[in-house]
Amino acid sequence: MSGGPDTQALLRLMAWLSPAFPVGAFSYSGGLEQAVHDGRVCDRESLRKWLVTILAHGAQWNDAVLLAEAYRACDDAERLHEIAELAEALAGSAERHRETMLQGEAFLTAASAWPHPVHDRIGTVAAYPVAVGAVAGAHETGLEATLAAYLHASASNLVSVAIRCGVIGQRDGVAVLTSTEASISDVAARAAISTLDDLGSVAILADIASLAHETLVTRLFRS
Repeated sequence: MSGGPDTQALLRLMAWLSPAFPVGAFSYSGGLEQAVHDGRVCDRESLRKWLVTILAHGAQWNDAVLLAEAYRACDDAERLHEIAELAEALAGSAERHRETMLQGEAFLTAASAWPHPVHDRIGTVAAYPVAVGAVAGAHETGLEATLAAYLHASASNLVSVAIRCGVIGQRDGVAVLTSTEASISDVAARAAISTLDDLGSVAILADIASLAHETLVTRLFRS
């Protein structure tokens, strides 16, 4: 017996936002590697604070708002392109721009395995949250569920970054990820009813870390 629509939506979200989905997320740290280098993130608690801050007040919040807007505009090609242009313009550094655009392009390429007219509407290149939002909206995966899955995947990737940088071990990594659940749930709920007027970031140190990473001599990550 095949699963119903909810099961199908869940399976698609699990596939699209899995670490195995070929978007190259493992290559990027979003400035976290620089924060580790500077000593701002040095243990489990400082990593937790970094994650919940960018979730609620930094780039991840803006990504969530843009994803939600693209989800709702999935049937409107003109609107999708407007949102995509805004998302690209909001990239705060060269590395952040490269990260979101290359991941978005890779996502759209891989997600074309699930054929849908939305791919003609959005094209082949868009910022990552816009790409995810448009495709998820077209497949009706549920906005809040999509936001939660996207944010959880982003947090999971950053925990992996911290592990590879030697800040924490795997056990602490799981503990940190667990501690972000309430923040992810709250941000997903708020973003689901957001508009573009709610865009805005005050995670200044995270933005500076992303900029400074451009000149970090020894590094593992592209951002």
